[in-house]
Amino acid sequence: MVEHQDETRAAYDGVVELYASLFADRLETRPFARAMVGTFAELVRGTGNLRVADAGCGPGHLTAVLHELGLDAFGLDISPAMIDHARRAHPALRFDEARMDVMPVEDCALGGVLAHYSMIHTPPGDVPALLAEQVRVLAPGGLLLVSFFATDGPEPVRFDHKVTPAYSWPVDRFAELLAGAGLATFARLLHDPASERGFLDAHLLARRQ
Repeated sequence: MVEHQDETRAAYDGVVELYASLFADRLETRPFARAMVGTFAELVRGTGNLRVADAGCGPGHLTAVLHELGLDAFGLDISPAMIDHARRAHPALRFDEARMDVMPVEDCALGGVLAHYSMIHTPPGDVPALLAEQVRVLAPGGLLLVSFFATDGPEPVRFDHKVTPAYSWPVDRFAELLAGAGLATFARLLHDPASERGFLDAHLLARRQ
């Protein structure tokens, strides 16, 4: 896992300003993702535990959205350059450099975790370790919203992402991984892509059992 994480860190460190400029609109042009993030925030508020991690936060744009939706949100990212940008762009919010498989969060502490296309660079064999970490930090009944590129085939597909290699997933297969980690998927949204990649976009909302 360490090798691919080093590659991902270096790749994103090198594209911070371009990446941030591409997502400056946050979710304004992404209605399906916006709907799922809004639903996630509403359900987290309903748990009474407003503390939420934006895991793989990049330049911090969605951490800010979660904050605006009434959550005590903070961002984590493996890229120090992304964290530096996020701190400058959103000085009132907390951002820390961290790996998704070793989050600097105590056990059972969070009402929610947002993983918005932040697991896509992880080789399939390493994804269960990331999900186990999400379960560790979530309080019972806490929520995970994970978004990723979906494929119709039976197996994950490696592809050349513009920043660094990534994987698309069969939705049912990813839901099985969530269940294996102790997360019950209760909502899913699958829609045509908003980009030229051609993969479907998938959003799964799950609750820690």
